[in-house]
Amino acid sequence: MSLLDHVDAATNLAKNNELQLLVFKVDDTDASSYYAINVFKTREVVEASRHHITQLPSAHPLLEGTIVLRGTQIPILNLPNWLDIALTPAKIKKSNILICDFNGILIGLRIMYAFRVIKRNWSEMNAPDSYRMGEEGLVMNDTRLEDGSLCLILDYEKLLADVIPQAMVDPKLSPSNIANATIPERLHNGTVLIAEDSKTAQRHLRQIFENSKIRYQIFDNGKLLIDHIFAMPDPSIIPAIITDIEMPEMSGFTVLQKLKADSSTQDIPVIVNSSMTGDNNKREAKQLGADGFIDKTKSHDILPLIIKVMSDAQES
Repeated sequence: MSLLDHVDAATNLAKNNELQLLVFKVDDTDASSYYAINVFKTREVVEASRHHITQLPSAHPLLEGTIVLRGTQIPILNLPNWLDIALTPAKIKKSNILICDFNGILIGLRIMYAFRVIKRNWSEMNAPDSYRMGEEGLVMNDTRLEDGSLCLILDYEKLLADVIPQAMVDPKLSPSNIANATIPERLHNGTVLIAEDSKTAQRHLRQIFENSKIRYQIFDNGKLLIDHIFAMPDPSIIPAIITDIEMPEMSGFTVLQKLKADSSTQDIPVIVNSSMTGDNNKREAKQLGADGFIDKTKSHDILPLIIKVMSDAQES
């Protein structure tokens, strides 16, 4: 039985502001770091030596090539190299490939081995300011294992944007897709609030809103967003709120619960913008009161979605 066979349902975790992480190593030395990824972005771990990699001409240096797994061609990204870790040929032969699903796109990450699955409350995920310095930071947040070891959660969206740009959003599309739309006055005159911890995703959202000349304010996690909203004299002036699901301190699902449980915010349109696009997450977001769900590869469509939600609310 594999490590991933013991994963709890996403819906149960969401209600408790919890997540489960697959902890792994990209090198097998005792001093090497532990890394982790949300288990709901993973599919399976396969032995690298059992799969032939077909190299692609003129590919990004971190794109090793592709493997075929049960009839599906999957690009393989060299995660150790991204972290400036050079594996010897012997270690490459011993390594594994972690199959992941980002926005419905399957990719493989070269790792050394999967260690274990851990459960954490989002309040136990730390995001010091040092991780957010500069545009090239690779670490988003961290947590501690039971023995005190530091476990790092990487900005996998940055890796995708660097290596497979087509897996991410094209913000240049945003102004054209609202050109013929009637923008509600509250949206035109207000400020959309956004909770998003990935600097890569923040940059894309900034471009979308600035290109479309709609005001916005970004918060690095859900708790900062919620604290700001409930400190406002009249939160009902907020035209719309966008939230990611995975964030330190407070997840997007908990953000939804708090907003929809309070009379001053329950009618504000809330859009979930996430790379965790599985049916369970979409169903949970809807049950918690989300007014829309959009995956991050389609973030350029987020303004048309907000406009539609606000227009539908006016008509009802």
